Amino acid sequence: MGSKRGLALAFLILSSGTASAEAPLSAIDWLTRPAPAPVVKPPASDPARPAEPPISKSATAPDVTVAPLGGETFNAVGLLAPSVTGLPVSLWQSSKAEDLTRLVAAQKVDTHPSMQSLLYTLLLAEAAAPHDAKLNAEFLQSRVRTLISLGGVEPAQAMLDPVATRAPELFQLWFDATLLTGDEDKACAALNRDTALSQSYAARIYCLARGGDWNTAALTFDTARTLGLLTSSEISLLQHFLDPEEFEGEPLPLAPVRPTPLTFRLYEAVGEPLSTLTLPRAFAVADLRDTSGWKAQIEAAERLARTGALSENRLLGLYTERRPAASGGIWDRVSAMQRFDAAIAENNLNSIAVTLPRAWASMEAARLEDAFARAYAPKLLEMDITKGPGELAYRVLLLSPQYEEAAVRFGDAFPARAFETALAKGDLADVNGHDELEGAIKMGFSVESKVPADIEALLGEGKLGEAILTTMLRFQTGAAGEPTALQGALAAFRALGLEETARRSALEVQLLRRGV
Repeated sequence: MGSKRGLALAFLILSSGTASAEAPLSAIDWLTRPAPAPVVKPPASDPARPAEPPISKSATAPDVTVAPLGGETFNAVGLLAPSVTGLPVSLWQSSKAEDLTRLVAAQKVDTHPSMQSLLYTLLLAEAAAPHDAKLNAEFLQSRVRTLISLGGVEPAQAMLDPVATRAPELFQLWFDATLLTGDEDKACAALNRDTALSQSYAARIYCLARGGDWNTAALTFDTARTLGLLTSSEISLLQHFLDPEEFEGEPLPLAPVRPTPLTFRLYEAVGEPLSTLTLPRAFAVADLRDTSGWKAQIEAAERLARTGALSENRLLGLYTERRPAASGGIWDRVSAMQRFDAAIAENNLNSIAVTLPRAWASMEAARLEDAFARAYAPKLLEMDITKGPGELAYRVLLLSPQYEEAAVRFGDAFPARAFETALAKGDLADVNGHDELEGAIKMGFSVESKVPADIEALLGEGKLGEAILTTMLRFQTGAAGEPTALQGALAAFRALGLEETARRSALEVQLLRRGV
């Protein structure tokens, strides 16, 4: 598969999380959120307290393969083997591809980090194809498109690497992904070997030129233009690309509002790169290259970190790369983060107490609370936060994967957070909700709470993946302010064995809707 696949897969780490018995998975920049636990059927005696999966005792990277299952269909391709996700091979098998495609496309997880984690795991899971999967790989296309929409362009490319040349629909997605990651030479080499992979003459011409065959590229361009196979914009861009000296000084076509990745790269190639700020999130990946300025890299990293497509460590690395030479806007956030990061590095509780409020406020404004919590929770957990940073630091810890350990250690010191402390521990029997959503959360964790009938019916039909996706949609409705939906979603997550997903998603509802 080459070095790119090695980069895209290096490395999933199965760690022994202390937050709960669900062992979180950690991967490279495009998958650093904890993956959900294996789906475990709960004991019949207590449906609200599902059996927990075993915890890994090592941080050894598991073997991860990228391979289609079933031979004749591509829909089963994935990056995460069942032994890694804990999800069965039959995850999608009993469902219709059309239903799964609709449910995947309906997910709106931008503001729900726990749902992002779960969705990534489902999208990347290696599992048998839906029973009615077609050779155009409809469901795989849906999974890849969703990954790309989240900014997960590298895993999308890695998913397609082994199968992209087996269907034109898959090749087009792969080609687009490689254009954004800067790996287009791989796709172009495949297209130059087999032009039937794409009906786009602009793509053929671009790839011939990328491969060094400028004469054939020019001949193909002249033929395609004569036959009316190129748009006026493509003609103008390709003229500047193929012969920049002859067309120097002639105006370029007006950039489209939604350019294709090829159009985007052609503007870049002729020296007129387009700003990615108004383009879909996937285009931000192109700004992470060293050829972009520091500000553009930070803005791109923030867009991608909001959906979990970029690791918090890479974001923090960009924040602290150098001293800002300006103030206002994003530079104020960079400055606040640098001051807080320095205080953390010094283990200075007084400095942390002084710098944390501003740093947190800046990350709240950027909707990057989850990335902040992930980056700094391990250090905060080592300190006695009751002697300095106080309740704000506790809130940060509760938003992190170390939420349960933080609740055990510091919960008694912050009685105002008694509900969240009990939630982090997984036992709300002795606390009361103060509003409808808190009441719904409490009921969702009670033994009396029942799994919604539609989800139970899906499980009865063996449609596990469809049941999880449906539960995720119910949670999104509930988190927006519908208590009944929230209660049902939490009960369903727990019945599915996704205890950590239930707790973390409920904590996010609490902590991301309330000020300190």
